[in-house]
Amino acid sequence: ALDISGASDELETPRAALTGNYIVALLVCYLLLVAIFSHWGYPLLILTSVPLGIAGGIVGLAALNAVGGLLPLIGLSPLTQSFDLITMLGFLILVGTVVNNPILIVEKARENAAAGMAAAEAVTDAVAVRLRPILMTTITTTFGLAPLVFLPGAGTELYRGLGAIVMFGLLFTMATTVTFLPALLTGVLKFAQRSRHRE
Repeated sequence: ALDISGASDELETPRAALTGNYIVALLVCYLLLVAIFSHWGYPLLILTSVPLGIAGGIVGLAALNAVGGLLPLIGLSPLTQSFDLITMLGFLILVGTVVNNPILIVEKARENAAAGMAAAEAVTDAVAVRLRPILMTTITTTFGLAPLVFLPGAGTELYRGLGAIVMFGLLFTMATTVTFLPALLTGVLKFAQRSRHRE
């Protein structure tokens, strides 16, 4: 019997292993955050940045392919990247990197709330105080990854996808860290303060 197949069958094993590694990375990250915060709930708030970072990485990679595919129209070589296994490794890196900025805001907001501030004021102050380090780390990481993503050269084709996933994921997470997360955190702190007053 003749069996015709491509290379996709060989990719199933590493893809399954990568999925298992991703779940383990999420679990380890959550347990570390629980140990740091001594709380089961706040780490879940921080981990909301992970799916948002993944979404940002996928959208950024799609935008890179869309814009990079148009470069031959102006006489430049195309700048596109396939969604391969090395690119998927970027999601593993994102698990450990996108949580850094939310940790800063959640920890500062908790300190403010413990000092007696109202929930909205505590979160607003946390964002104002932590905005500068968040911007600094995001900008430096972005400029560090930009040559890998945007400049053609030897070896960049291999790791361009990984760099794009991490870079665009971090940029998207930074935007949501100063918009979506504060709104969610304010609601959680208000609920916690109301529960405390009832007791």
